[in-house]
Amino acid sequence: MSSNTNSSVLAMRDTGPSPEAQISRDIVKRGVIVAPVFVAACWLAWGNNGAWSSAYGLLLVLCNFMLAAGIIAAAARISYAVMLGSMLFGYLLRSAIVAFAIFVVRDAAWVELIALGLTVVVSHIGLLFWEMRYVSASLTYPGIRPVLSTTEEQQ
Repeated sequence: MSSNTNSSVLAMRDTGPSPEAQISRDIVKRGVIVAPVFVAACWLAWGNNGAWSSAYGLLLVLCNFMLAAGIIAAAARISYAVMLGSMLFGYLLRSAIVAFAIFVVRDAAWVELIALGLTVVVSHIGLLFWEMRYVSASLTYPGIRPVLSTTEEQQ
């Protein structure tokens, strides 16, 4: 009697640590670092309304990154199939939430739509590119690459 324990890849699930959460926390830290630059630049260009719009846009972006990591980490514990579906539909849902959050405030007195739009687009892309420099795409160190000491680098 042979016991065939091959299960479907789609039925597999992730039980290890979540690199998504680590990467998301790192992106949020970087977002907090650049927030004063975005807010100051928008304040110089559009005044107080530009600064408030930029701060609101940054809040949307950072919440979007945290929500994405949370959805992926939770779904991976269920199964990879659920994770794939949640990534696709989660992206659509999160994009709709960001669009709705902008739609709700678009006519408010404190909103400068150009400042808000530029902040959302530039900070999304900029933070992702900034994070790409620090992410390891290997199975040895999934997530953030560890910082090697000078003796480890020489070996």
